[in-house]
Amino acid sequence: MKSSRSIVRLLVLPLLFPILLCATPAELTEFQAAAARSNVVLTLATYPVTPDEIRTQADAAMKSADAIFDAVAAQDPSKLTFANTFEAVDRASANFITTSQIVGTVSESSVDKAMRDTANEVSVKLEEWGVGLDYRESLYRTLKTFADSKPVLDREQQRLVDDSMREYQRAGLALPPAERAEVERLRKDLGGLTTQFGININEARGPVDFTAEELAGVPTSFLESPGVKQPDGRYRAMAHITWHVTTILENARNEATRRKFSEVRARLAMNNNVPVLSKMVALRADLAHRLGYANWADFKTETRMAKTGATAVKFEEQLLVGLQPKFDAEMKVLQELKAKETGRPDAKVELYDVPYYQNQLKKAKYAVDTEALRVYFPYQATLEGMFTIYQKIFGLKFTEVKPPYVWAPGVQLYVVQDAATSTPMGAFYLDMFPREGKFNHFACFLQKPGGRLADGRYDLPVAALMCNFPEPSADKPSLLKHNDVETLFHEFGHVMHDMLSRSRFVAQSAIGVPRDFVEAPSQMLENWVWNKAVLDTFAADYRDSSKKIPAGTIAALTAARQATDGYFNRRQLGIGLQDLKLHTLSADEAWLADVVAITNDITGKASIAPLEGTAWAAYIGHLAGYDAGYYGYLWAKVMAQDMASIFTAAPDGFLDEKVGRRLRDEVYSAGDTRDVGESVEKFLGRPRSQQAFLEYIGLGK
Repeated sequence: MKSSRSIVRLLVLPLLFPILLCATPAELTEFQAAAARSNVVLTLATYPVTPDEIRTQADAAMKSADAIFDAVAAQDPSKLTFANTFEAVDRASANFITTSQIVGTVSESSVDKAMRDTANEVSVKLEEWGVGLDYRESLYRTLKTFADSKPVLDREQQRLVDDSMREYQRAGLALPPAERAEVERLRKDLGGLTTQFGININEARGPVDFTAEELAGVPTSFLESPGVKQPDGRYRAMAHITWHVTTILENARNEATRRKFSEVRARLAMNNNVPVLSKMVALRADLAHRLGYANWADFKTETRMAKTGATAVKFEEQLLVGLQPKFDAEMKVLQELKAKETGRPDAKVELYDVPYYQNQLKKAKYAVDTEALRVYFPYQATLEGMFTIYQKIFGLKFTEVKPPYVWAPGVQLYVVQDAATSTPMGAFYLDMFPREGKFNHFACFLQKPGGRLADGRYDLPVAALMCNFPEPSADKPSLLKHNDVETLFHEFGHVMHDMLSRSRFVAQSAIGVPRDFVEAPSQMLENWVWNKAVLDTFAADYRDSSKKIPAGTIAALTAARQATDGYFNRRQLGIGLQDLKLHTLSADEAWLADVVAITNDITGKASIAPLEGTAWAAYIGHLAGYDAGYYGYLWAKVMAQDMASIFTAAPDGFLDEKVGRRLRDEVYSAGDTRDVGESVEKFLGRPRSQQAFLEYIGLGK
């Protein structure tokens, strides 16, 4: 997942590449000096350490941007140039984006609740300021004057001009003043609701205490995890911690336990977020109507690959129908397993049963024990193995450095360099384990976008990977499940996208690509963890490093995944379709809509109905940041598998450096400097195809 809390318009092998993981981290200043010699700038964002500093930093960022935008607007119309108009606005926007991203990071990661609360409060203020930027009449007139002069520009400059002017139109600048003011007010209200929706999710807690009997089947590794065993002898599972949820639902033999825990999970943030979601949906529909669109989905998809809400709905519905036979066959198998285990021939498979019986299927039919596989994936070795692979295929070096500041104990900082030239490319932080008050899923948070400065130097990007992997215990390292490894490879793919993007303009960097493409480069990299040649470079039993995952086990893993891909993708379609349904409502329909009834009904039709009295949509953070955009996960997945097929056919497979370099140059580096469809096809060397995706999910040719 690419974090959306930003204000943005605009074969067995030896060590593949020497990875620089030092016992003592290097000095950041060494790399800053190297950057200066290469005409690039490596500076980190400045993090506030008190609530007052959060406010001061935000106020300073807005004041600085105000001064620049006012100066741009006040120029003599006869002396306008690209550099003193659109390029100046892009650079000023970059500075503001950095501040808003830092405040967002504090709100999601600080160990101090007062810091988080202040950051959330300031985030709303920053969001409102960002909305107001679209309504600076004098700035708009200056930019329009230059654009209307039809200057001779290169392709990227023209793209920035065209996209910027389109955004002004989409903000309602062509409306009469009173209507425009109302649109601005509604957008600010929506920004506040969006922030609150995320806050409510982040603050939702779901502790559930179980007896040892109720947790029969749950692995000892969970029971012995820090904070689980309680003084009264019971065990506390947290429904807001993802790995707790997967462990309980995949392993607990007691159906009542699974049901109880699933209910708590599906009610997280329900009371607070259902009214917020209702208001967001209504405001979006109202805004779309005022701006001349039939619905919010049409408004949001206009700048994406899909172009219209109807195209997105058609894509999802066609996949839904195409997957029906596979879904039905999978559910029949799960029902037979439940009937056999319970002795009830008519046993019904409920939502909370699916992970458990899928896990039983994997162990019984495919001899895949996901818990037993964890010994092959100790966290540190997995991380270093992934680093080694990404260094090889992308031609990079990663070096841990001493961070001048971290927001929590254990956070690490790395510098990325080009392997051939040693030129710094950027920096990234790792914040990998759960703690109280921290963002509770997995995502890449951009900290500072990259872009060219006025003096011609390139200001390098900075990102942060925020995850919640199992913590190490007293006698064991942190051990990851195979799907955790897949998540790690995916999320770090977003870091790579940020590090490798080399657009001149911030608006055209990785953060600017269409939302229905942004996941594709990362989804593609998930394929690496299903390949034995890749896994053998790092996956080994932590108790005996000579033991690798057998080829038969990897083949069984793949078969087991394909045996459950129908359900997985129908579940994805359920989220995508409920998102689109909410956002294809007319303005009148939206104000009367029962968001819980709509989302639960669609979930039931796409996969399995939720439990009565639950509202899991209230805990889907994407409905705040990916609104009318969740379809993009599967839209992007089709492209991701198509791109991965190029590695499959390469001489060195997923470790092929030539293909990796082409991917870096044509997709990652290009960012949004051109149509992303063009970038993908330049990498593919042919038109796009769905064939690789169909084969991936087991539907064949």
